[in-house]
Amino acid sequence: MLTPPSDAHFMAAALALSERGRGRTSANPNVGCVIVKQGIVIGRGWTQPGGRPHAEEMALIAAGPSAKGADIFVTMEPCAHESSRGPTCSNAIIDAKPNRVIVATLDADERTRRRGIDRLGEAGIPVSVGIREP
Repeated sequence: MLTPPSDAHFMAAALALSERGRGRTSANPNVGCVIVKQGIVIGRGWTQPGGRPHAEEMALIAAGPSAKGADIFVTMEPCAHESSRGPTCSNAIIDAKPNRVIVATLDADERTRRRGIDRLGEAGIPVSVGIREP
């Protein structure tokens, strides 16, 4: 009998994806995101050159409507501040209606720090923070 992959396994995949953007996402950090449903990766994304689109947006586009009821693994807390460059990731995640969100680390940006995870929690989405924190 095979053991199903763990949260740490999927977060490791998100961390590996984040490396694809290293040095090309300024002024944003490089972030990776993996969306998993029933143990299968259905969406992947990383922050694109210049900082947009964000990793979560890329992964949600890839997963499409299948993101509903899935688990979202993201290397940094989803953003929660409004920007002229795109929608907030926390709102996009809420709209997708995932089962839960697993975050490696909080956002260092004071405009978002804890606001993203608080917004998700207020929407009834369970959030875990600190899985494989870099």
